[in-house]
Amino acid sequence: MKKIVIDVQNMSFSYGSSAILEDVTFSVKEREMIGVVGPNGGGKTTLLRLMLGLLKPDKGTITVLGKSPEKSSHRIGYVPQHRLFDPLFPVSVLDVVMMGRVGKSWGGPFTREDREIAAQALRDVDLYDRHQAAFADLSGGQRQRTLIARALASSAELLFFDEPTANVDSFAEQNIYNLLSELNKKLTIIVVSHDVGFVSRYVSSVICVNRLVYIHPTCEIDGKSIKDIYGTDLTMVRHDHRCSEKGHTWVNF
Repeated sequence: MKKIVIDVQNMSFSYGSSAILEDVTFSVKEREMIGVVGPNGGGKTTLLRLMLGLLKPDKGTITVLGKSPEKSSHRIGYVPQHRLFDPLFPVSVLDVVMMGRVGKSWGGPFTREDREIAAQALRDVDLYDRHQAAFADLSGGQRQRTLIARALASSAELLFFDEPTANVDSFAEQNIYNLLSELNKKLTIIVVSHDVGFVSRYVSSVICVNRLVYIHPTCEIDGKSIKDIYGTDLTMVRHDHRCSEKGHTWVNF
């Protein structure tokens, strides 16, 4: 029986008088890969920040890895959506990944173990051969894989991604999706994405966020409700049940 690693109960959050999320309840089990989708402004990134402990709910509870999000932060790897950097800053690929080891040792310089963990993280994302390259010289997809390696180097048990394929080409996008699928064999992964096609192809369940939150299995159908949200015919999700432990069955309507 898989244990629950994220548990959200009756949680609500507002910015001032504006309600962003209302009465949210769901759970995520270990080694699940969950997609978070919804319209712009619907609360996807806010939900992610609440699970990361960067925001506090107005009411209700959030438990991550058995503790409050703040107390579990050192066990979470996070790849944010916006990646601003100075292209003239002389930092190597390995230097970026080593940032994931900050705070893991008792002060002082990085240890040999820190460097070995960072090197292994680069191997895991198939980028070790560029470890001495300048981060600014990488392609968009390679930079994203470097940031994923940085998250892995933190020895995370849970990975959060906010739009992991933003600003990369279709080839790099496919490689990143395949990489996340491989990492999911040993880690729980939460992915915020505008790409509903991603949901249907890679994740076991999807969290639909538009102030209210529902979590469901994925299946490919066209429907007016999804068209109304996204402006075109995209992937539909079922609102009647979640996957069993053995997964879900694809249904065509």
